[in-house]
Amino acid sequence: MMTTVTEVEVPRGDARLRHSLKAPSGPALPDINTIRKAIPAHCFVPSTWTSMGYVVRDVTMAVALGYAALTFIPMVENPMYRAVCWAAYGFVQGLVGVGIWILAHECGHGAFSVHRRLNDVVGWVLHSSLMVPFFSWKFSHARHHRFTGNMEKDMAFVPSTTPKMSHPHRLVLGFIDPELFEDTPIVNLVKLIAHQLGGWQMYLLFNVSAGPDSLQNKDAKWWRLSHFDPFSGVFRPNEAIYIAISDLGLAITAAGIWYGSKAVGWETMALLYGVPYLWVHHWLVAITYLHHTHQDLPHYDGKSWTFVAGALATVDRDFGFIGRHIFHGIIDTHVVHHLFSRIPFYHAEEATKAIRPLLGDLYHSDDRSFMGQLWTTYNTCKYVEKDPSNPGAMRWAQAQ
Repeated sequence: MMTTVTEVEVPRGDARLRHSLKAPSGPALPDINTIRKAIPAHCFVPSTWTSMGYVVRDVTMAVALGYAALTFIPMVENPMYRAVCWAAYGFVQGLVGVGIWILAHECGHGAFSVHRRLNDVVGWVLHSSLMVPFFSWKFSHARHHRFTGNMEKDMAFVPSTTPKMSHPHRLVLGFIDPELFEDTPIVNLVKLIAHQLGGWQMYLLFNVSAGPDSLQNKDAKWWRLSHFDPFSGVFRPNEAIYIAISDLGLAITAAGIWYGSKAVGWETMALLYGVPYLWVHHWLVAITYLHHTHQDLPHYDGKSWTFVAGALATVDRDFGFIGRHIFHGIIDTHVVHHLFSRIPFYHAEEATKAIRPLLGDLYHSDDRSFMGQLWTTYNTCKYVEKDPSNPGAMRWAQAQ
């Protein structure tokens, strides 16, 4: 089978590297074992002590921030300065919370420790503390990794294949077509904010953005697609007990929030826990979205998709010091993570460097502004269409 090569022209001054996009079909792609052999063997071996050390570090930071907020912010007399302090606390605690989220993510992949039960216990505790249903997420996320880039079976951020339908006869106040405002910056900003603040919850409640053939029970109704329902169509029957255990973890955390609010007040508890919660899941939605949404990278129909093709249709991005040291490199080393999800994050950079010479143009990275690309990508990557130069591949629709 021949491989189509499409040259992608990069504007002068663009931070991306010029590269060729090769349609990953047939023998042009290295097989997974060839890629594995390029990585030093020790990269696949997690250290329980190292992983636990990061847990202690991150939890200590979170507790210290919470203690400092409760102790010192109420002492600030000026209401405006006090509000600024709470806003700063919420932002920083949100960053630390992402780090804790990623450590639980390591547990879900078995990259935290060689001990499966320890992985499950630590992951359940950490994720539950962030109001994340650990086993529910673990099962659906594993299927996302199994079918990344598959338009039918992927579990996350499967793009639409058609633009929004036009409604030329719908008028506002009898004479204004609402589509006149559909792509205005203010409307897109409101949509992006809703995407960032509600995307995670909509995924958990209704399995939004998953592929049409991703369900374990194809006959499940829309109200039976929740990650909180032990008998949801998202899960297999034998997984029900683990979904219930996930719900138990959330109930324990909810009880802690309730009793905490009794001690310090609902308003303080909302600032102490609620605002960081929103920040944490804003970052998680942005990270996942930008890893799998890039103008240059394809998706594939079910017949053309392969595991390696899907894993290589992801992109590494850059978030500086925070990305590498607070977010544990999840933004910077996502390609190798999709190839080998059991590689611990503290070996992922070395593993990435090892596979880049082998992958060549098949490895993709983008070091432009992370937040700037969130806005640009959201406004340009609307839906995918068949790529005429690459049968079986779906490209992002070109701007008219």
